[in-house]
Amino acid sequence: MSDFCIVLVRPRDPNNIGACARAMGNFGLSDLRVVDPYPPVWREAVSAVGAADILQNARKCADLDEALADVHFSLASTALKNREIKQEIIPLPQLNERLEQNPAGRTALVFGNEKSGLSGADIERCDAVLNIPTAAKQPSINLAQAVILTCYELSRRPGFTALRRPGEEPDAPTDAQKELFIASADVLFEKAEFKTDFSSSQRKALLRRMLTRQGLAREQLFFLKKLADKLASKLP
Repeated sequence: MSDFCIVLVRPRDPNNIGACARAMGNFGLSDLRVVDPYPPVWREAVSAVGAADILQNARKCADLDEALADVHFSLASTALKNREIKQEIIPLPQLNERLEQNPAGRTALVFGNEKSGLSGADIERCDAVLNIPTAAKQPSINLAQAVILTCYELSRRPGFTALRRPGEEPDAPTDAQKELFIASADVLFEKAEFKTDFSSSQRKALLRRMLTRQGLAREQLFFLKKLADKLASKLP
């Protein structure tokens, strides 16, 4: 989703920055911009599991103006408690619907630091306000959690391809792969003196029927084959 960027304004904890990068990687975003980061070692955050490239390629900006220079629409993420908001307020569940009204261009999701969030000036600098609905007792959300919720919502837009979607069938084994397992299992049966009242052909036919009914995935079948080979190797 190259039309979106995440902007972190004056973040203090490098591990929060890393967790934000990881959240972006989870849901297909890669454009990270960090405004005036507090610690000097934020690019080395160990919390960026699988997303070190996003941290290394993140754009360090001196101020929010620089971070938004090439952006067409910006949203300041903030809790509404004790805020006098003058811009349009967009609840997170309505974000994608609202973005459909925008012309083509880059959208920035702007988040403040862990201690105080975005300043009033930061919020006014953005075109609209993004609010994540919460219970009144706990109106604010951890920085990394806010980013991952927002990235997840964006991933529901057309064009995001998950690694695997619900309902997708795992790779089925081929006939040749099934026969490799059947041969290994038959050797094990013979060595363990199991089902010796069946001939080898009968045992193999039984296994074929079982595989057809079970519908094992390829990786499951390979696991069973390795198990059969290992057990057979332990027998004289």
